[in-house]
Amino acid sequence: MRRISPSLGLGLLITIFLVGVALVSLAWTPYPPTRIDILHRLAGPSAAHWLGTDPFGRDVASMLMAGAHSTLAVALIAVAVGVGLGVPLGLSAASSGGWVDQLVMRIADLAFAFPALLTAVMITALAGPGAVNAMLAIGIFNIPVFARVARGAALAAREQDYVVAARAVGRSEAEVMLYHVLPNISAVLLVQMTIQFALAIVADAGLAYVGLGVQPPQPSWGRMLNDAQTYIFRAPLLAVFPGLAITLAVLGFNLLGDGLRDHFDPRMKER
Repeated sequence: MRRISPSLGLGLLITIFLVGVALVSLAWTPYPPTRIDILHRLAGPSAAHWLGTDPFGRDVASMLMAGAHSTLAVALIAVAVGVGLGVPLGLSAASSGGWVDQLVMRIADLAFAFPALLTAVMITALAGPGAVNAMLAIGIFNIPVFARVARGAALAAREQDYVVAARAVGRSEAEVMLYHVLPNISAVLLVQMTIQFALAIVADAGLAYVGLGVQPPQPSWGRMLNDAQTYIFRAPLLAVFPGLAITLAVLGFNLLGDGLRDHFDPRMKER
């Protein structure tokens, strides 16, 4: 059995920590995240307020905890939308070939012509700001990503001996894809999910920063950065803490993806 690589171990620790904070915030935070206390506005870190307070006197630590929940929820739904629609499209393109394959891939190429954040901004600007629209906007961009990854992996897997044997015993193409190809490309899809999760966190923060993501009074890391820019010289820590939270989340999921890729790749050898 292969030993877990340092990147995989560190990525797991960071991911578990973030998920744990998000779950804890559903039941407990040091203060109510939306509680306003003008008398203690812009207070520095102290025993009463671990990370200080914002311009409205809201506890920064509580807002970061609640923001972790909303950010991870948006990223999770966005990736789920991409997997749920993109993987079947990719498998269909790989199994059908011909005009179906060409149609799916040309639509994917068209989607890739626009940056992820720009696509999300366009969709949320048309549909209106909000967490649900942010989830859908980021999820829609994820669809062609997973379609292309699933198609490429399926085309490689369908030439393997076990797939040829399945066809020889009378399995239909749909059964071959569902019961033989999909389980064997799941590792590739899992790695891509962690990468897209990190990108979804960045996209969610960007949308919230420009006012198109999670709306007040629900805390959000991106909007915390937006609110902090006015006080960047008076209270620079207001921008540091949400920035570090976003950085930590992206780093954790990227390390997790790299570690999973190395773990599942049979060509990687133990040093």
